[in-house]
This record gives sequence, C-alpha cells and structure tokens, in this order.
Amino acid sequence: MSDLNASRIEKMIYIIRGTKIMLDRDLAELYQVETRSLIQAVKRNKERFPLEFMFQLTKNAKEEV
Repeated sequence: MSDLNASRIEKMIYIIRGTKIMLDRDLAELYQVETRSLIQAVKRNKERFPLEFMFQLTKNAKEEV
C-alpha cells in the first residue's frame, strides 16, 4: 500500500469514546461499492462479523464525527 493510500485511510478513522471507528460510507468508498450494498452484505453475513465490529451511532455520536 502506498503512503498516499495509507494516509487517505488514516483520515477515515475516527476516535469516538476512545474507540477507533470507520464509517460505513468510508468503507463503501474504499471497496468501491454503494453504502447500502455494504450494509446489505453485512446484514446477510452477520455470523462473519464480531458484534464489536459493527454498531449504529446515535445522533449525538454522529455530531462528534
């Protein structure tokens, strides 16, 4: 991975309450898919993702990002 790509990805990582997170929209951009397609894929394959891997932000948390 080039330094440019690594830098771009680092900018997509946020810290909320001491936890590093990436937003679905940013992951979708990285994988070059629509956000809704990414969310559907995760919902269809819940057993592949640990519970701490995904969660929904509250309105207050969204404002922090």
